[in-house]
Amino acid sequence: GKLADLLKKYSEFITFPIELWNEKVQYDQVVDETAPPPKEGEKPKMKSVPRSVFQWEQMNKMKPIWLRNPEVVNSSEYSEFYKTTFKAFDEPLTTTHFKVEGQIEFRALVFIPTTMPFELTRDMFAEAGRSMRLYVKRVFINDKFEDLVPRWLTFARGVVD
Repeated sequence: GKLADLLKKYSEFITFPIELWNEKVQYDQVVDETAPPPKEGEKPKMKSVPRSVFQWEQMNKMKPIWLRNPEVVNSSEYSEFYKTTFKAFDEPLTTTHFKVEGQIEFRALVFIPTTMPFELTRDMFAEAGRSMRLYVKRVFINDKFEDLVPRWLTFARGVVD
């Protein structure tokens, strides 16, 4: 529910595991007693019966690849990260992975999509289309700000930590 969505959004890249006690529905195959008895040599009719199972589910499975050295991350890892984090179906056209040190220090990973993201097809400057995410020590802070990325770059996807 709502708690699971909040945990996924704000703690997606935290290093220690965050788990949530969840209910899962599993379906068991049992003999259908309402069906006519099977003929000799035939298997009896089966039906699915739902069963509730409670178990711990890890909410933060993603690894923050922007914290790794760009020389050790390969293109398939970038592509996998891009597709899962930004819910994209295409491969990124290009990827920029860098670290800035000075008075402020940050790491960034920016993707340029191959095609225009779906949410920007109607309105290029829509607020919903902004996908540059700000993290502080791997905790999600914000993705709705105009100071970091100008309006004409709203198609770019990435993370800054």
